Amino acid sequence: MNGSLPGLDVAAVQRWYDTQRPGDMPPPEEVEARLLAGGRSNLTYALHVREDPDRRWVLRRPPLGHVQATAHDMGREFRVMDALAPTPVPVPQMYAHCADDSVLGAPFYLMEVVDGVALRRAAELEPLGAQRTRDLVDRMVGVLADLHAVDPGTVGLGDLGRPAGFLERQVRRWGRQLEGSRSRDLPDADLLLERLAAHVPPDGAPAVVHGDYRLDNLLVDPDDAQPVRAVVDWEMATLGDPLTDLALLVVYDRLADLVAGSGASVADAGLADVSTAPGYPSPDDQLTAYAAASGRDLGPMDFHLGLAHLKLAVILEGIHYRHAHGQTVGEGFDAIGEAVPPLLAAGLAATSHL
Repeated sequence: MNGSLPGLDVAAVQRWYDTQRPGDMPPPEEVEARLLAGGRSNLTYALHVREDPDRRWVLRRPPLGHVQATAHDMGREFRVMDALAPTPVPVPQMYAHCADDSVLGAPFYLMEVVDGVALRRAAELEPLGAQRTRDLVDRMVGVLADLHAVDPGTVGLGDLGRPAGFLERQVRRWGRQLEGSRSRDLPDADLLLERLAAHVPPDGAPAVVHGDYRLDNLLVDPDDAQPVRAVVDWEMATLGDPLTDLALLVVYDRLADLVAGSGASVADAGLADVSTAPGYPSPDDQLTAYAAASGRDLGPMDFHLGLAHLKLAVILEGIHYRHAHGQTVGEGFDAIGEAVPPLLAAGLAATSHL
């Protein structure tokens, strides 16, 4: 393919990129492009020189159509990964960020291609065996602890967010995000929002928060001694409570069971089911591993787990909205809305003692 993909004009990208890194990308007729599989939000494309496949780039841009005002922040993604480059957190090398909507109709950035895979299916983990699967997930948890140990000010991210009142703002934010994508009655969402708003815990020590941390937002090489090659998808990164990352990771890993328990199909909804693979650590094991790696006292997680269920439900509801309005690119969106009600119900259950 060459410039014919929805949301991508290779010629326009090449003209702009040549002003940033002259000569790095050849004329568009020499460049192949394809939409990468995976990702339920921003659009990710792979580009390479037809006659020289080692010359290659990844381009990220927001989805087509309906876009929440505070989501899909390309500048934030670029800035965070660029800042984390000298830290123990593995990230791709950043090349250039374009804030000019006139080039592609939306901001975008280009970065290096990392040789690794994003694992979404239990079937992809099963050939590794139980022990290597456990080792991979343990390293995933360790990388999260490494991220939360980064001093934001030291890497130039001290102004990335406002840690004071972070959890209270998160509740409000995801309530607003839900209203921006609401197309059906979701009474459990209203009840969960009300409960969380009434039980916001005090601010804890802040950290750089990824905002959407899970196995398929990592590029991994299971055969490598350090299997996590890069952490990607930083559009929701900020400064705040690191336990929100941990809670969301646990909820992602519960999602397959929640959806299956509701009678819906994980496969039809296009959702990851990696946590069902043999050897995959349980949520309790992951919490224990994180506490050991980070040295943090986790304390009660009820609020954080409730917020994580709400956040994931709202993200999926936004994807459901865009699909219903013909504004998604790719496959696997038809049944994604079926995952939202069981997530909200589980969020209520997680906060029943608040």
